[in-house]
Amino acid sequence: QMIYDAAKTFEGDIDQYPPAHSAIKINGERIYEKARRGETVELKTRKVTINSFIIEKIEMPVIHFRVSCSKGTYVRSLAFDFGKVLNSGAHLSSLRRTKSGDYQVENAWNLEELIQKIKVHKEINIEEHQS
Repeated sequence: QMIYDAAKTFEGDIDQYPPAHSAIKINGERIYEKARRGETVELKTRKVTINSFIIEKIEMPVIHFRVSCSKGTYVRSLAFDFGKVLNSGAHLSSLRRTKSGDYQVENAWNLEELIQKIKVHKEINIEEHQS
């Protein structure tokens, strides 16, 4: 139950520190460039929204979860923070974006469909330019 309760604490608006190796710019320079040089940068939190944080399966030490979040959320950082709340370490072993804006995985073409659409498109273009 502690794991489910911890997930609930992240739902809603939260303050999140971006990772040191993110593409955020400070004074015109991406902070990952500073991090690669070994420079430390004082990062400020950013407001992000976690619409839902659902625990799907627990197979200790692995926890499978699904997150619906706002643009700008660092899900790897969210996993790290989740581990801290549980007084444990945590990281992502895999990450799959299933939706971005209006685009959803369910509506995506598989490779075969994409190849077929490219072939059809080429045939249309060839026919249009023949006279």
